[in-house]
Amino acid sequence: MNITRRASIAAAAAFAAALALSACGGGNAGSTSSSSAAAGADNHQPLTILIGSSGDAETTAVKAAVAAWAKQSGTTATVNVASDLSQQLSQGFSGGNPPDLFYVTNDTIATYAGNGSLEPYVDQMKNKDSFYPSLVKAFTVNGKAYAAPKDFSTLSLIINTDMWKAAGLTDSDVPKTWDQLEAVSKKLTTPQHVGLSVSGQFERLGAFMAQAGGWLVDDSGKAAANSSANVQALTYAKKLLGEGAMKFSSQVGAGWGGEAFGTQKAAMTIEGNWISGAMTKDYSSVKYKAVALPAGPKGQGTIQYDGGWGMASQSKNKGGALDLVTYLTQPEQQMGFAKAFGVMPSVQSVADQWKTAFPDQTAFLDGAASSKSIPSVAGISDVIKDFDSQLDALATTDPKSILDKVQNNLSGLPGLS
Repeated sequence: MNITRRASIAAAAAFAAALALSACGGGNAGSTSSSSAAAGADNHQPLTILIGSSGDAETTAVKAAVAAWAKQSGTTATVNVASDLSQQLSQGFSGGNPPDLFYVTNDTIATYAGNGSLEPYVDQMKNKDSFYPSLVKAFTVNGKAYAAPKDFSTLSLIINTDMWKAAGLTDSDVPKTWDQLEAVSKKLTTPQHVGLSVSGQFERLGAFMAQAGGWLVDDSGKAAANSSANVQALTYAKKLLGEGAMKFSSQVGAGWGGEAFGTQKAAMTIEGNWISGAMTKDYSSVKYKAVALPAGPKGQGTIQYDGGWGMASQSKNKGGALDLVTYLTQPEQQMGFAKAFGVMPSVQSVADQWKTAFPDQTAFLDGAASSKSIPSVAGISDVIKDFDSQLDALATTDPKSILDKVQNNLSGLPGLS
C-alpha cells in the first residue's frame, strides 16, 4: 500500500481512461475461462507481474514471495516495477501483450471489467472465502469478483503525543465525538502549528460523510452525494476550517496530511496506516499514536482503500496466475508483506496475529467494521477528481453547491441515476 495512497489510485484511473480507448477488444468481460485454463492450460508458461511499488521494501518483499512460488511451482515468474503503471498497462493491453497479473484498485475495477481487460477469476480460488467480505464486494461488478484483495487500509486519527501533553491533554481527552474533535483541535492550535491538518480531498473529508450517515451512494446503490447527511458533514469540516482549528495540508506547505504531521506543522491528522512507513523513514523523532476517528451524528465511520490483484483476460497462463495469486494471499505471505512494508492483510484469519505484531496500529484494523469503499462504478475516478478540486475552496463555498455538482456528475454514471 503506497504511502501516498491516492497517487497509486490516480495512476490506475489514468490507466482506466487510456484502456477505454485502447483496449476495447482486449477480451470478453463475461469470460469464464479461468476454470478451463486452470484445468487444461500449460501452467508452466512464464508469468509477468507488474506492480506499482511504494519503495524498496515492498519491491523486495513481492519479488521474494514470487521467486519462492516460482521455485516451488517450476514456473518462471518475473516481477516488474512500473515507472508509469497506467502507461505501461495501456501499452501492454493495446499491444496484445499485457502482464499476467498487476496491481488494481477498486475505484477502477468497473472500467477494466467493462472493456473486457480483466479475467473474473476470484470464484476459482480455493481460498476465496478467507477474504474480508467487504474487500471482495469492492472488486465485484455485476455479480463477478474480478480481483483478489491483496491488502487494504482505513483512516484513523493520528496524534502527536508530545503536543498533546504540552496542551494539557490526557488519554481521557481523546475525542469520541465531533464536538470533542473540534474542542481538542482548537486547544492544540498554536502560532507554531494547527490542531488538525488533512489533505483537502474527499478521500479524507469523506470520513465525516460516513460518520454523518452519508456517502456517495445510498444503500440501493443510487447516487446520493447531496444528501442532508453529506451536507452536514461538509458543513462541519467548513466550520473547523473557518475557526482555524483545521487547515488543509496545502495551506501549511505540505503535500499531504502525513507530511504536515511529520514536519510538526499539525498536531493531528487523518491518515491511513501507510503513514507508519513515512514516520519511520522520514520523521522518526516524532512521537505519535493512532486512535479511532471520532463518531459523528450516526456513529463510527471511516474510508477503506482496497488493493487487489488483477488478471489479464489475455493471459496465456491463467492457471499459473491463479495459483500464484492463491499463494500470495495465504496467511503466512500476508503477514510477511505486513511486516515488510506495513500493509493490513486482506485475509481475516490473521487479524489477531496482525494486531499482536502491530499493537500501535489496531485502530486501523478495528476501523474495517465501519468503513466504506469508493463505489466500484466506471467513471467514478473522474467524479472524485472533480470533487477534490471543488473541496479546495470549501472554506468559502456552500457545501450544498459542491455536493449538487457531485450529484450531477454521479448521476451520469452507469447504474447510479
